[in-house]
Amino acid sequence: MREILGRRLQRLRDRFQSLRPDRVQSGGTSSLLEAALTCATTFQWPVLPGVGRSSTDGARCACPDPDCAVPGAHPFDPGLLAASTDPRMVAWWWTNRPTAPVLMATGGSAPCAVSLPAGAAARALVRLDAQGMRLGPVVATPTRWALLVAPYSLERLGELLYAKDHVPSSLRFHGEGGYLLLPPSAASSGGQVRWEREPRPVPARQAVTKSRGARASQASGTELWLPDVEAVVDALVEASSGAPGGGSRLAY
Repeated sequence: MREILGRRLQRLRDRFQSLRPDRVQSGGTSSLLEAALTCATTFQWPVLPGVGRSSTDGARCACPDPDCAVPGAHPFDPGLLAASTDPRMVAWWWTNRPTAPVLMATGGSAPCAVSLPAGAAARALVRLDAQGMRLGPVVATPTRWALLVAPYSLERLGELLYAKDHVPSSLRFHGEGGYLLLPPSAASSGGQVRWEREPRPVPARQAVTKSRGARASQASGTELWLPDVEAVVDALVEASSGAPGGGSRLAY
């Protein structure tokens, strides 16, 4: 089955390159198609192209808002509800817009995420590793890092946050109805999105040892390790406490 899927994906990639050879071979745009197809077919993450930057002014978003807060890195046309795992749809999008950022629609059966400032995230990951916290994929931009977690509902997140005495204000939650910019897209603040920790499939039928509340999440076809949001938030809240002067270690 995997061999058949692999051949189909390769035919789509070959067709894409034959349609846009001049644009695919320059600027690394073929890697965007590759990333979008991998996310959609291997991991079953629904993706769609971001709006991108203006063709006349690369510093501005292509959307109508002149003061867009996340230039290029958000859905516009198509809208978020169009996110798909269909490789034909994904190939068609990036055939027509080969430089478009790759967005994942979070929630539902797809991963959710918890993000925090880049500097604080780097320190938190070192601390969480030392504590034996098993993490999943981590998406990094020059300004923020996002820790992917197993899907959760907004109700579940609300109950979790309500039970906390304090949650650092620098944390952001990408849940149901949200989206996340994926590598190797251009970041809205400049630079490029990258994997600080890449998605690593769990071998079929391999027993997974639970660690500090984490669990394995099954996507259709490929199983990925994704920790529970409770475990990640608990660990980040713990890591944020005890900063000099009583402040938060997760502050900007």
